[in-house]
Amino acid sequence: MNQVDALSHRDRDPVASSAPLWWSLLYFFCLLCGYYVLRPVRDAMGASNDAATVFPHAMIAWAQAHGWQLKDFVLQVLFTATFVSMVLLQPVYGALVARFPRRVFLPVVYVVFIACLFGFHWAFDTAVPGRGMVFFVWIALFNLFAVTVFWSYMADVFDDAQARRVYGYIGAGGTAGAVIGPMLTQWLVQPLGVANLLLVSIGFLSVCVLCIVRLRPWAMARERRQGLASGEAAMGGSVWAGLKLVWQRPVLRAMAVTLFFSVGAATLLYNQQAAIAREFYPSAVAATAYFARIDSAVNVLAILTQLLLTRWLLNRHGVAPALLMPGLTLLLGFGVLLASPVPVMVAIVQVLQRGSEFALAKPARETLYTRMDRPSRYKGKAVIDTAVFRGTDLAFAWVHKGVALLGTQAVFAAGLLAALGMTAGAWSIVRAQRRLPGAHRSSELPSSDRSSEPQSARGES
Repeated sequence: MNQVDALSHRDRDPVASSAPLWWSLLYFFCLLCGYYVLRPVRDAMGASNDAATVFPHAMIAWAQAHGWQLKDFVLQVLFTATFVSMVLLQPVYGALVARFPRRVFLPVVYVVFIACLFGFHWAFDTAVPGRGMVFFVWIALFNLFAVTVFWSYMADVFDDAQARRVYGYIGAGGTAGAVIGPMLTQWLVQPLGVANLLLVSIGFLSVCVLCIVRLRPWAMARERRQGLASGEAAMGGSVWAGLKLVWQRPVLRAMAVTLFFSVGAATLLYNQQAAIAREFYPSAVAATAYFARIDSAVNVLAILTQLLLTRWLLNRHGVAPALLMPGLTLLLGFGVLLASPVPVMVAIVQVLQRGSEFALAKPARETLYTRMDRPSRYKGKAVIDTAVFRGTDLAFAWVHKGVALLGTQAVFAAGLLAALGMTAGAWSIVRAQRRLPGAHRSSELPSSDRSSEPQSARGES
């Protein structure tokens, strides 16, 4: 019996046989730890009042010649550059997925990011002008593409029933990395400096590559056991196929709409938080430490939720509560901000928004991909997580700039509307996913819709 056949018999349940669970957990831990070591550096760049640190000298001179002060439009320019870069790289990612098998394109994604970090280490060490803008854009690309690839791979390794049991644990492992990452930044930024923090992140990403290789046999075993298309062969198809899939498939379309409003609300909060940081934390080191504290609070909330609530919700009640609760929480949060728009409440609502997204909405959405085909998991998902995400970031960065002219409460009113749209979109996902193949339909229904179902149909013991 070869290794793949042995695994297919031995590892039908990754909870009973913990090897794929632990490798996946280690993978996500290292990925998010490496990212969150870098995120406070990126946030400090976005909140900087020093245009010369963020933008190239030629760009500053061009803006001044046309009557602009770039320091007044830092986030708007950075989000615009991020979106343009995302649009340009989307077909490159599509070509990689279409033309190369999983064993090639997954490691290549991370090796490219590692090589870029070595380049950024040199740029920060030598204080290259414009490094802040390039780094800000690159971090956004890294976060979306690297995390998207991770969850797509998890949907290759685990089926729907397994995902409901292990995604909460895997998410908690990632959140543990996201807790430790900002702590490392707080401890190391003073003695090591910003440039050497990038080397710490490189070490974590190198472990991710090892985990990809070690998980491959379990992905192959699941595909053979369930008769799925093999990820060891190139997927083929157009590099733009993901856009078509999102338009044609109701559940992907619902996910895109939900993400639009979710990211819109988050962007309004983030930009308001950046304005607070510019006022109270003018230096790069102070701003980096401030954003690291916010990240730590977010991730402590997320890991507690993942360990105590997420797995129980997904197993007992399906995806509906996990999808709906973040939107309802955000509705309450923006309502409180309209009544009491003080800076500390902005930080609290941001912690609640990001924590509930990471711990509840994200795992719930990712379990649905286990019931979709590989083009939806790798192509359609990539469009939603990259182009839709960053397009929304861009749109709401400029919305914030305009609405902020009307006052802080106008920003929170716009956020309340976005939270309403997010909640409605989450409900549309709940309805659309019932038509996915292999659905455990009864466990996905809200309690009001399950009352007429017999106990045996609900899978209750």
